[in-house]
Amino acid sequence: VIYTSGSTGKPKGVLIEHGSLVNRLCWMQSRYPIAYEDTILQKTTYTFDVSVWELFWWSMYGAKVCMLPQGAEKDTDRIVRTINKNSITTIHFVPSMYNIFLENINTKKNLEQISSLKRIFLSGEAMLGVQVEKSEDIIIKNKTSLVNLYGPTEATIDVTYYNCDVSDRNIPIGKPIANTQIHILGENNELKPIGVNGELCIAGVGLARGYLNNAILTKEKFIENPFEPGKRIYKTVDLEIWLHDFNIEFFGRIDEKVKI
Repeated sequence: VIYTSGSTGKPKGVLIEHGSLVNRLCWMQSRYPIAYEDTILQKTTYTFDVSVWELFWWSMYGAKVCMLPQGAEKDTDRIVRTINKNSITTIHFVPSMYNIFLENINTKKNLEQISSLKRIFLSGEAMLGVQVEKSEDIIIKNKTSLVNLYGPTEATIDVTYYNCDVSDRNIPIGKPIANTQIHILGENNELKPIGVNGELCIAGVGLARGYLNNAILTKEKFIENPFEPGKRIYKTVDLEIWLHDFNIEFFGRIDEKVKI
C-alpha cells in the first residue's frame, strides 16, 4: 500500500501489485542501467512513492544505496557533501527542491563536487524550461542525464519519461514506460488527436488494484477500458496533449487544482 499526497483531500491508500512494481523497476534498469559502481542517494521520505525505487532498485542489480539522514533532504550543502563523499551517481528531486539545489551549485561553484552524478530524476511537479537552462553545466560539463518523470501513485509511481536536452524550453512529460498505454480522452471517453487537449488516462500492468477500503472511489477512477474489454484505465484528471513527435505535454488540471 502506497499513500497519495492528499493534495485533493485526505491521503488515500493505493493497493499496488508487486508485479506492477517489478515492471516499473525493470523498465528503469533497461532505460537507465545501474551496476556495482553505482550508488543511489535515498533521500525521499518513505511516505512518498519515489522512495520505493530508491529503496529497491539498487538491490536488484548489485549497486549500492546511501541513506541520507532524516531532515537532511532540505539541506543542499549536506546533499552536495554526501554526493561528493559517497560518489553518488543517481538522485531524485522534486523540481522546486531542484531549484534550491541548482542555486547552491551555481552560487558556490560546486560543480566538481557533484561530478559523480550520472543521472538526476525529477518528478512530483511540473518541470520548467528555465531549470534545464540552469542545468547546462551539469548536463554538458558533467555529462549528467536530466530526466523528467511523470505518474500518479495509482499507476505505480511513474508512467512517462522524457530525457531533457539543453535546448529544451517547454518540457513535456514524454512517452510511456514499458507495458503502459496512455490515452488522451474527451468528456465522452473519445480519443483526442494530436494537438487537441484532453484528460490523460492510463492503462497497462502498472495500474493499482484500487483504493484501500474505498470501493466507490475505485469504481469512479478506475473505469472499464473502452478500447480493451475486460481491462481498466485510470482517469488522472490531468489535462494533456499529444505533440507531433508523440511526446505528451502537461497543461494543468481539469479540476483546477493548484500547488502552493
